[in-house]
Amino acid sequence: MSETSTSAADGLDAATPFRNRLAFDLDVDICVVGAGLAGLTVAREAARLGASVAVLEGRQVGWNASGHHLGTVLPGFGLPISDVIERVGLDDARELWALSKLGADYVRATATEELIPGIAMSEGALEVSNVDAGESLVSRLQILAEDFATEVEGWHVDHVRSVLRTGRYFHGIYFPKAFQIDGRKYVHGLAALATRAGARIFEETPVVSIDFSGIRKRIVTPSARLRATHIVLAGNIHLGAPLKRLSDTLLPVWRYAALTEPLGAGLGEAIAFPGSVTDSDGIDHFRIVGGDRLLWASPETTWGARPKRFGAAVQRRIATVFPQLGKVPISDVFGGAVGVTVHGMPQIGQLRKGLWVASGFGRQGLNTSALAGQLIARSILWGDDRWRLFSPFELVWAGGTTGRVAGHFISLWSRGASSAAGVLARYREGARAKERRREARLAEANLKAGTRGPPPRRPPGAVRPVPPPAPAVAEEGGDPYRGPSQESERIPGAGM
Repeated sequence: MSETSTSAADGLDAATPFRNRLAFDLDVDICVVGAGLAGLTVAREAARLGASVAVLEGRQVGWNASGHHLGTVLPGFGLPISDVIERVGLDDARELWALSKLGADYVRATATEELIPGIAMSEGALEVSNVDAGESLVSRLQILAEDFATEVEGWHVDHVRSVLRTGRYFHGIYFPKAFQIDGRKYVHGLAALATRAGARIFEETPVVSIDFSGIRKRIVTPSARLRATHIVLAGNIHLGAPLKRLSDTLLPVWRYAALTEPLGAGLGEAIAFPGSVTDSDGIDHFRIVGGDRLLWASPETTWGARPKRFGAAVQRRIATVFPQLGKVPISDVFGGAVGVTVHGMPQIGQLRKGLWVASGFGRQGLNTSALAGQLIARSILWGDDRWRLFSPFELVWAGGTTGRVAGHFISLWSRGASSAAGVLARYREGARAKERRREARLAEANLKAGTRGPPPRRPPGAVRPVPPPAPAVAEEGGDPYRGPSQESERIPGAGM
């Protein structure tokens, strides 16, 4: 991005140490492949613990998804917590959730104005539903609050619509401890902090080959060789030919976002929530930046494309959700590719002795890349074995080209199903409101006329009550309760 409100590119010195290319042979304790959020966190934490660290980046620091996101930080994973419990059990799910909170805490402690000036932190995140799903909301709130000790609030429809003035959203879950930061400032600030701790970052240094055998692994680059005791693969889908089998376990997904021009007071009238907003189906993700500009992510593809192509799509989406904003002017459009795993959890752990992976952070959030960096650095240097909690989520082939095609159509179907469910939910809400207005008008008319209103209408499909049969009318002088006597029921001839 080129704008100042969400980009860290402005003001960076191109001659800083991590802009150099590796041009000489080097021996280190740890070599990190990939200068994204996870790789830089590993480098910083390992260097702080006393290890010699080199980071090899084929392009530039944060050039891809790590530098192109909305910067929302909250606990959790891309896989719903109920599915995590089903996969690993409640106890391990609690430990995994605690690690995700540790990652969020790490980002908060790092993303300060003292360490990273201009990080522009804002508080709170809101997840809203596209359908009226009150019962499932209550169940999820109970799980998060009682089983996972997470501070959350359930918002009713009226509360949600008081801050998001649109009829498209219903209930919501508010995370008061979540926060937002400037994503590009964070990744470049993290690189500066890693360098300050002693790590050496080399850009424009792709890995040509890796020899994993032996205690000291060997990495070959176009202009130099490097030896290391440990290698951390943190290159996402861009690890290249030497690690194609690992890259093939990730489905590449490109996510696109747009930043509007300043929209003035009208934006605050439509969106009065200061944090980030995402819908429960993961289709839209947006927040206000700079006071009167809207940052909105929505379109997804499983192939790379020019981001500018999606500016009109984001523009239409904003007008659909918030019609009062109209056709907003777009200042910039950007995108980045993430690696999405088949099982929905990140890839964190040791593949073989001295070979580590920190990848698969697509749809996961900044907290997961932070926890991966801390966990791997501590595992290498302290023997922390909590990475084994991720062992049930093994490396699974993502299907290659067929998987990308299938992923594209699944995404289209999911978005279509979400849209249809939202239309149906809004129709039902409108029908209920219309019925309430009709009954209110009828009650008012009956009150003015001094008559009693009709009985309430039965719901559709209800069975009409059947009145009890009226008692038989007795003949004059007869007994109205007389029934057949024993005498009349006596079997003929019984007394003979």
